[in-house]
Amino acid sequence: MTIDSGFNHITVLLDEAVEALALRADGCYLDGTFGRGGHSRLILSKLGPQGRLLGFDKDPQAIATGQALAAEDGRFVIVQRSFAEMGDEVARRGLDGKVSGILLDLGVSSPQLDDPERGFSFLNDGPLDMRMNPDQGISAAEFIATAPEDEIARVFKEYGEERFAKRMARAVVQRREQQPFTRTGDLAEVLKVANPAWEKGKNPATRAFQGLRIHVNNELGDLETGLEAAIEALEVGGRLAVISFHSLEDRIVKLFMRKLAKGEADNLPRNLPVQHKVFEPRIRLIGKAQFASDAELQANPRARSAVMRVAEKLR
Repeated sequence: MTIDSGFNHITVLLDEAVEALALRADGCYLDGTFGRGGHSRLILSKLGPQGRLLGFDKDPQAIATGQALAAEDGRFVIVQRSFAEMGDEVARRGLDGKVSGILLDLGVSSPQLDDPERGFSFLNDGPLDMRMNPDQGISAAEFIATAPEDEIARVFKEYGEERFAKRMARAVVQRREQQPFTRTGDLAEVLKVANPAWEKGKNPATRAFQGLRIHVNNELGDLETGLEAAIEALEVGGRLAVISFHSLEDRIVKLFMRKLAKGEADNLPRNLPVQHKVFEPRIRLIGKAQFASDAELQANPRARSAVMRVAEKLR
């Protein structure tokens, strides 16, 4: 498998994310979204001989890059799994409650967006796929070909925050009856025509494509599962840093961290007898939400929507 696809990836919030983990030279760390290894390489550069790093990714090209790194550095191991499955993987390796820090850099990597053959982009025509692991699940083309109109509209609205979701879903269903969608450019054109109010500076297919990608890869479900697993995997004093790229992701991260920082009793009915420890927070928030600097935005405009939140496990 080719390791370098020819599409460059610039790691977002590189120094800030690694600094947020408060690395120990002998610690065990987890990179839940290896991508092209930017964060992982910097983490490894700061670990000592006893330090360890476990990487996760679903993308076969990312796994190839990770395997090359593992061959160079025996402190690093990569597995082709979603970070949502980290609980199982961590337990299998005897690391429950022993992980010193976990980084989740959500969203899609530049190589995935820029390679037309991956089918993520409405700007470059390619096969309508969108799966981060092309060997698992159904493609965007299969979903569009078989899903009921109201389900397509739900995906556009709920995951893409597209206000014209019903109208665009109707246009998709009407067109698929004549000819199935197999290419990103074809779908993008139908969505553009069906969108009556184009946002300035934004392709009218943007939100619908986002919704499709999130649905096909179960991104929000994986995030919710992964956050719960991350807290269990961390040792007391361990750090969790999450970089998200749109409001749906950030809302999940923010509410999750806020809930655990307040203590679980906040969510219980009043007057219910409970043990004292449920009033105690499980995590503390480290600083406020962080955003890319002006210098980073100039070098990498795709960092403009990135927001990082950090927490430390207390119990």
